[in-house]
Amino acid sequence: MMLESIRNIFSIPDLRRRVLFTLAILAVYRIGAQIPNPGISSSALAEFWESQKGTILGMVDLFSGRNMSQMTIFALGIMPYISASIILQLLQVVWPYLERLSKEGELGRKKITQYTRYGTLVICIIQATAISIFLETAKTPGGAPIVPNPGLGFKFLTVLTLTTGTVFIMWLGEQISERGIGNGISLIIFAGIVVGFPNGLQSIIDGLRSGELTPIRVIFLVALMVSVVAIIVFVERGQRRLPVSYAKRVVGRKIYGGQSTHLPLRVNTGGVIPIIFAASIITIPSTIAQMIKVPVLRRIAEQFAMGMPLYNLLYIASIIFFTYFYVSIIFNPSDVADNLKKYGGFIPGIRPGKNTADYIDGVLSRLTLVGAVYLAAVAIIPEILITGFKVQPIPLIGNFLDQNLPEWFTQGLNVQFYFGGTSILIVVGVAMDTLQQIEAQLVMRHYDGFMRRGRLKGRRG
Repeated sequence: MMLESIRNIFSIPDLRRRVLFTLAILAVYRIGAQIPNPGISSSALAEFWESQKGTILGMVDLFSGRNMSQMTIFALGIMPYISASIILQLLQVVWPYLERLSKEGELGRKKITQYTRYGTLVICIIQATAISIFLETAKTPGGAPIVPNPGLGFKFLTVLTLTTGTVFIMWLGEQISERGIGNGISLIIFAGIVVGFPNGLQSIIDGLRSGELTPIRVIFLVALMVSVVAIIVFVERGQRRLPVSYAKRVVGRKIYGGQSTHLPLRVNTGGVIPIIFAASIITIPSTIAQMIKVPVLRRIAEQFAMGMPLYNLLYIASIIFFTYFYVSIIFNPSDVADNLKKYGGFIPGIRPGKNTADYIDGVLSRLTLVGAVYLAAVAIIPEILITGFKVQPIPLIGNFLDQNLPEWFTQGLNVQFYFGGTSILIVVGVAMDTLQQIEAQLVMRHYDGFMRRGRLKGRRG
């Protein structure tokens, strides 16, 4: 069945052209990711990044497709574009001009996209300048400089190279969205994460050969990965469908309305953005401590290391907070209620207007709580199982818990493989979205898709 669906893809000229174009663009992206930025010692850079695990730089490196740790021309990745997009979304709430643009249809969206590009360029220049200054001053734990010949020439070349690299990635993403299949920006992030999985698999095989990992632990890890993927697919397709009816209207000799439909509310409306926000905030203390190198700050930053109780507590709280915060920005129940009222729609048993907005807001708040807990669990459980939950620093009961809890819980599985919830969530989410678009193209042309029964639609909540 799967082979037949793949054969159907390549039997449709337009779909085949789109798929091959997408693969070609991703290949260009991976080729560019192998070109190093000039003026940097690769051996010193590798030694430096070994000491940066668990900081905000590690999160940036993840979304750059590991280009930051290798300092390639794509080192900034697509994060500046994502940051600019988030900033524009936030400004639409507080700036009436952008709010009007967002409601002007295609023309307004084009202007917002243009402003996003300008914002990306500004962010790139600022970040590239900061990175060039940081690289000139940074040294390995052994004292070797990362930049052998610092100076104005290195700064200018680094800013020019990194900014151009990100702008080129942004253009590649837009080309995929316009002429390929799937969301271009998401697919570029997807490709950057997936390319690191073979190395992770190799580290597991090496662990088995050396005896550091037992077969039972590997089986448990594989079962955990399958379970997490299954949970992500289940929740990401989850919806609460609010019934909506439209009153009949007589215009001349024609009758409009009278039909019933539904308003879908996703369980995870915020997507992966709340995890990105939370991870960026929670890793700031350790990053600042490593840059400033003050003993007091370093001791405080130790409590924010992965696996520490304070880290886990604040990480979970931050994810829940940012989930509610982000959903409140991208979904406005009052606007939805006004649009329903304008076109004669109503939720059965609920008065149009403010009562409808309050009802939608109540349902959305409960769904958001479920989505926030789900995001927190997906983000924190894999990290705890890999790095362990360091319970000893907990006041009063820390030593007791450390002695009585199993070693795999307090020390982790000792797997040198980034099986973080953020990466898995992005990979599964992008794969589902791309598969959905291919499925729609196949069904539209009367071909069998990947699923003959139960298309890739949102599940009834």
